[in-house]
Amino acid sequence: MLRSRRSRLLMAAAATSLGLLAAGSLTTAQAATAPAAPAPAAAATHRVLFDNTEAETAGNADWVISTSQPDPLGENASPSRETDWTGALSSWGVALQRAGGYTLDTLPSGSTITYGGSGALDLKNFDTFVLPEPNIRLTSAEKSAIMKFVQNGGGLFLISDHTGSDRNNDGYDSPKVINDLMTDNGVDDTDPFGFSVDSVDIGSGTPRAISDSSDPVLNGPFGKVTGSTIADGTTFTLKPGDNPDVKGLVWKAGADTSGTTGAFFVTSTFGSGRVAVWGDSSPIDDGTGHPGDNLYDGWNDTGGTNAALALNATAWLSGDGSSGGTNPPPGGGQGCDAGQLLANPGFESGSTGWSASDKVISSDPAEAPRSGSAMAWLDGYGRATTNTLSQTVSLPAGCTATLGYWLHIDTAETGTTPYDTMKVQVLGSSGAVLATVGSWSNTDAMSGYQQHTADLSAYAGQDVTLRFTATEGSKLQTSFVVDDTSLTVG
Repeated sequence: MLRSRRSRLLMAAAATSLGLLAAGSLTTAQAATAPAAPAPAAAATHRVLFDNTEAETAGNADWVISTSQPDPLGENASPSRETDWTGALSSWGVALQRAGGYTLDTLPSGSTITYGGSGALDLKNFDTFVLPEPNIRLTSAEKSAIMKFVQNGGGLFLISDHTGSDRNNDGYDSPKVINDLMTDNGVDDTDPFGFSVDSVDIGSGTPRAISDSSDPVLNGPFGKVTGSTIADGTTFTLKPGDNPDVKGLVWKAGADTSGTTGAFFVTSTFGSGRVAVWGDSSPIDDGTGHPGDNLYDGWNDTGGTNAALALNATAWLSGDGSSGGTNPPPGGGQGCDAGQLLANPGFESGSTGWSASDKVISSDPAEAPRSGSAMAWLDGYGRATTNTLSQTVSLPAGCTATLGYWLHIDTAETGTTPYDTMKVQVLGSSGAVLATVGSWSNTDAMSGYQQHTADLSAYAGQDVTLRFTATEGSKLQTSFVVDDTSLTVG
């Protein structure tokens, strides 16, 4: 059936290359003298980056593994005690260093979180990124970088704290920062991890671990986890309908572990990557740090097995173990685990993940989607119009990559002259066209949808923008309707 657009604004939005640009306080400090017993040396080297760009040392916080940044070995190249490095997370860092198989760095204050850039501290060079109680709202570019890192196989370790824990008084505490990351990141704003941070302040408690002998975080290389401790912290609400891989491992006392509220330590997945989140910073605090900070030794608190939980989770996020439906490759996507990389591939979440001309992403009943209730409808006005639709992705190095999409074309044109056209192109990070991988016109009109694919393996290891551009002449309409897109790697 021939269909034409309803009246709307005629806007042609140039496709944008969205390349990711580099751009507890309870007692006085206690001197913890022995880090957790090191695990057996790992066969592979796991690269862990700790963040210090989001006010992690504001107020009494001291969430760094060492004052030597980025490389903690500059403070002591062979630490044997946690006090050989300075910071409230030094026990964590020293335990990993002594275990062998780990290289550690810190992203210093004043830096920017990036993914896909050329810097040595770019997330593409690491397996796990630790955000220990961030207190500054992440920029749009930083949120996109983190999400792309996880989507492509990286591990993300989030540490939250209680509501009202705004240590630098900028209006954002860690629950707000983390919830904002999951709901306004430009990659997938539809609760991709399957949990939210609760706005609560739990003064104390000893949450207990579930019984699951197969879980690699609860039964990992650094010991068995039986529980944790709370000293002013929060909990999480699970949303398995948004992500079926979300799993509560440690729960507040009295919580229904088969339910969705009261989880204190949670794991999940996104794309090819893994995520862990903890409801309090006190368990990772080793009680020692900068002079004058009022710290609390949760790392050695006998009420929980906090050291084993932190270290096992780091190992799992970095690629050890097999729980959670993924096994991330080294380097946040530098391997070839099979996966689908496009955000919002069926347009059911509106413009999330996509850059598009006005009204291209549509639920207009004049054109039927292939599935769901939405599609991308380019042109169809019967007048001079150019519509675009694009999304930027990071293709893992060394992998095969295949673009797929379903296309329906209807037209009022007749004959064999291509008056109206649509091109599918691959753009590099500079915006230059690398290739045209699909070309269609009014002469290709068809009833129903047909599937098309294109091999993008030649661009592995690059950030590329996939762009659909439809150009319509001055008279009769042609509609190019796209649905159920995909970009699979393997």
